[in-house]
Amino acid sequence: MGRGGQALARVAVVVRAGAAPLWWLGLTAAALGAALPVSLTGRRIGLLAGAAAFVVAAAVVPLARRRRYAHFAEAASRAAKADFLQDRAVTVRTWRRARRWWLLLAFLAAAASCLALPGAAGLLMAGAGAGLWLKATWLGRLERTADALLWVRTDWVPRGAPVGGAVRGFRATGLGAGDAAPGGSRRR
Repeated sequence: MGRGGQALARVAVVVRAGAAPLWWLGLTAAALGAALPVSLTGRRIGLLAGAAAFVVAAAVVPLARRRRYAHFAEAASRAAKADFLQDRAVTVRTWRRARRWWLLLAFLAAAASCLALPGAAGLLMAGAGAGLWLKATWLGRLERTADALLWVRTDWVPRGAPVGGAVRGFRATGLGAGDAAPGGSRRR
C-alpha cells in the first residue's frame, strides 16, 4: 500500500539557505571591525586572524557530516506521488525565519568582538557561509551523479540540519522535479 503524502523540502536548498545571511552579515561585521580606529589587538592582527578563521571555516563546514549526507543519498527512497514538493522560496524563507534571532545574535556578537579582535568573528561567519555554499555545490554534484534530487521531510528540518538526529532518511525524485536546480540554486 502507498504511504500518506508528506511535505518535502530540498536538502541542498536547506543547506544553502544559511549561506547568504552568514556571508553578508559576516562581511558586514568584518567591515565594522576594519573601520574601528581602536581595538585591543590592532586591526592587522584581527584581520589576519579573521582570514585564518575564514579559511578554516570554509574548509571544515563542507566536510561536516559528509558521510551521513552520502549515506542518506545512497539509501534514499523514491518519493510517493502523494508527497508535496515545497518551493525553493518557501524553504529558504522558512529556514531563515526559524533562525533569524540566532543570525542576529551571531551578528551582534561578531560586531561586539571587533573591540578585541577586529574582523575576526565576522570573517569566521563569512567563512561558514562560504562553506555552506560549497556543501550545497557538493550536494548538487551528488544529485547529478545519482540522477535524482534529494528531499527531506519538512517536519524534521525545523529541529536541526537536514541530517540531524530527527532525520531518518531522504527521498528522491527525478532531476526535473521542483523549482530548484541540483545544488539548490534557482532553476534557469
